[in-house]
Amino acid sequence: MQIHVIQRGETLTGIARTYGSTVEDIVEANAIPNPNNLVIGQTLVVPIIGSFYWVQPGDSLYSIARRFNLNYQELARINQIPVTQPLRVGLRLYIPPRPKYRAEVNAYVEPRGTTVAPALETAAREAAPYLTYLAPFSYQALRDGSLREPLLNNFPAIAEANNNTLMMVITNQENDQFSDELGRIILNDMAVQNRFLDNIVATARRVGFRDIHFDFEFLRPADREAYNTFLRKARDRFRQQGWLISTALAPKTSAEQQGAWYEAHDYRAHGEIVDFVVIMTYEWGYSGGPAMAVSPIGPVRDVLEYALTEMPSNKIMMGQNLYGYDWTLPFVQGSVARAVSPQQAIEIAAANNVAIQYDARAQAPFYNYTDAEGRRHEVWFEDARSIQAKFDLIKELNLRGISYWKLGLSFPQNWLLITENFDVVKQ
Repeated sequence: MQIHVIQRGETLTGIARTYGSTVEDIVEANAIPNPNNLVIGQTLVVPIIGSFYWVQPGDSLYSIARRFNLNYQELARINQIPVTQPLRVGLRLYIPPRPKYRAEVNAYVEPRGTTVAPALETAAREAAPYLTYLAPFSYQALRDGSLREPLLNNFPAIAEANNNTLMMVITNQENDQFSDELGRIILNDMAVQNRFLDNIVATARRVGFRDIHFDFEFLRPADREAYNTFLRKARDRFRQQGWLISTALAPKTSAEQQGAWYEAHDYRAHGEIVDFVVIMTYEWGYSGGPAMAVSPIGPVRDVLEYALTEMPSNKIMMGQNLYGYDWTLPFVQGSVARAVSPQQAIEIAAANNVAIQYDARAQAPFYNYTDAEGRRHEVWFEDARSIQAKFDLIKELNLRGISYWKLGLSFPQNWLLITENFDVVKQ
């Protein structure tokens, strides 16, 4: 699989010829929204076996081989060049496919309103072959210990057909907001808590959930130990059924990190209690904040490296956004950026005839444009380069896998690169 960045003057015909592919295969693989109006900086995935690398100034056979986890002598043999021959800048080298990393993949799917949109169900069906877990979002805890159910439609059947573990996501949300008071009741009122667990078990049995996933956020710092105790109690109940238990955690970089979203999330305790965690390593750039990358690689690494000091790597799922944002400039506190899919971001760039840039430090694409009303915009999103950087980090840190928020936002390159990088575990 080749990642190619569009340069000025390039065409799909020329790109296909360069890599020994076809225009049709490239258009289909990328669901290219603008085949006759490619954007400078737009990233394509070319569906070939292996990839090519062009020698850059300062490269050596050894450094290139090390970059791709190859033996330099084997790299020379594959490309039929002498080991001792200096490399000419611009020389094209063939890089064979690399061994795949065994990983788990989760994706949340969030129906909104009174019906499940057909496009959302289609997105779940298309993603399911690449998933270990499918996670409808969410069952909401109620103050009497009962549950408000999400729209499920055909999600259980889709999971069963694709050998996905159906994940029962449970939140402490009221009116679409996380509630510390609801959390306090569930975690401290034993009569309510026991009724809550009974309802979870009955629902999971009826629907066929095999992982129970608690996304309890904005908890009171005083409820940190109560949450840990609750999770131990829940784990013991669920193990009797043969189920997994998992949690979602805010992105922390220290045990002492302050703030309402962080203090009740005890990384060390969760690492000991549950089967795995999803760490929400995204939303540095968020809809209500200033324009920046949603999941810049540096902060993501910082969170994951801290997590590794508190729990085993095989319990950590890295959270990843399937979206970006379009901010109107200048940023004004209280304004809200528009969420866009990677495909939408490319379409906006094409419509406004602007080049896509790439921030090497954040490992994320972005661009600026001016709309028809003369307002300036800044867009940050994900592409094949940014997602490959995250996949490389998962492999480097030997993590359990990746968890996506959320399905329904078109990013076809992501799923192709999952196939290229991972042997996805099916439970």
